[in-house]
Amino acid sequence: MEQALDFISHSVTQTQRIGARLGELVMPGDVFLLEGELGSGKTCLTQGIARGLGINGFVRSPTFTLINEYRPADWSCRLPLYHIDFYRLDQPVAEALDLGLDDYLYGDGLCVVEWAERATSILPTARLYVQLKFISETKRGLRLTPTGPRYEALLREFKRRAFGI
Repeated sequence: MEQALDFISHSVTQTQRIGARLGELVMPGDVFLLEGELGSGKTCLTQGIARGLGINGFVRSPTFTLINEYRPADWSCRLPLYHIDFYRLDQPVAEALDLGLDDYLYGDGLCVVEWAERATSILPTARLYVQLKFISETKRGLRLTPTGPRYEALLREFKRRAFGI
């Protein structure tokens, strides 16, 4: 199994650039799980991922809507982005299933799930797990942990493109 990748982002712009590099590598059916306290950069990273997919519009947190969909027909992106947030769910497992989560997770796009730790039992075991940690006003710690061959390959390619290793 591939080792996790730890690094520090020094700005919002850098966090978005990291996300854009990840977004360039995604394939239909990929799942990214994001964990981190409020203000740690989950939505900021997702904005970058969206840019890497070709979404040039404003990507906002789905905290109140639960799921934001960005589809090629509306955004001219290369594949759909399903931005999902479990933060406001009272019973995350039951409510997520009621939302038709399987249709998104096993569909034709990329699922980015914020606050994923609230319902990991219903999420695919093969995934890219991203932990974001608040270090200072401008710095965030990121840890990318791949689970499964697809995500191990994605992380290897990400490291090659982003860091030349």
